[in-house]
Amino acid sequence: MTSVLYDAPGPGAKRRNIVYSVLFLIVLALGVWWIYSAMSDKGQLEWAKWSPFTESQAWTTYLLPGLVNTLKAAGLALVIALPLGALFGISRLSDHRWVRVPAGVVVEFFRAIPVLILMVFANQLYAEYTDISTDMRPLYAVVTGLVLYNASVLAEVVRAGILSLPKGQTEAAKAIGLRKGQTMRTILLPQSVTAMLPALVSQLVVIVKDTALGGALLSFTELLSARKTLAANYGNVIPSFIVVAVIFILLNLLLTTFASWLEKRLRRAKRSTGAVLTGATMDDLGATGTPAALDPKSKTDRATGNEGGGFGG
Repeated sequence: MTSVLYDAPGPGAKRRNIVYSVLFLIVLALGVWWIYSAMSDKGQLEWAKWSPFTESQAWTTYLLPGLVNTLKAAGLALVIALPLGALFGISRLSDHRWVRVPAGVVVEFFRAIPVLILMVFANQLYAEYTDISTDMRPLYAVVTGLVLYNASVLAEVVRAGILSLPKGQTEAAKAIGLRKGQTMRTILLPQSVTAMLPALVSQLVVIVKDTALGGALLSFTELLSARKTLAANYGNVIPSFIVVAVIFILLNLLLTTFASWLEKRLRRAKRSTGAVLTGATMDDLGATGTPAALDPKSKTDRATGNEGGGFGG
């Protein structure tokens, strides 16, 4: 079967693919065996290093509070960055130069700066010019850095999603007299949500992972920072890294699974476009431009036996 992107493999190509797959599985198995042997030789597989994760104290004292802080920072950043990114993305499509140019400058500026630098700068700014306590300052700095960076990235996602729609959508809106703001709000944005959803969820995963930068440099007690304290108390550095990595994988897997479900649901909801106008229905178009099959007055006339819709006769 031939695709637009590639030709269907022939018998020789299929044999080569099978050989490559078998070689890859062999190399993967050897890599797993090497990691297992190295960890076993270093004593990292001893039950004493893994047993703390079967006790509630390790979770309630270290991991769960860190996970809560991770989700709190990521949630706040997403709630603020999403509407801010949508605003700047729409502003970059404005017909007014005084709106489009400043929005583009802001987006390109914050998108070019590493998020860690934004966090450090925000932390120093809050320390010198605000009265925020030292306990809350890392959270504020992490959220600020995540918002500034991810809002600029989401602005480009929104702009690309809107531009991906056919130009006929905008032309049809102009034909019926809608202003650009009305077209954007009622036609373009609702349709572009489905196209933007995978990129939005991908950026949400990035936000969740980037909270670890605050724990590495700003003493923000997120999941990775809590792991460090746990490993210092129990002496299980490698096992703690593995457990935290599994938690991040499961968390991001839940996000992507939910996004896939939501995208499929939105696509199914858009398959039906309402009533279908047939040739007979078009012949029944009245002076108001409403199909007789959809006109409430026409339905009333049919019920009373007055097909003409007049006053009798």
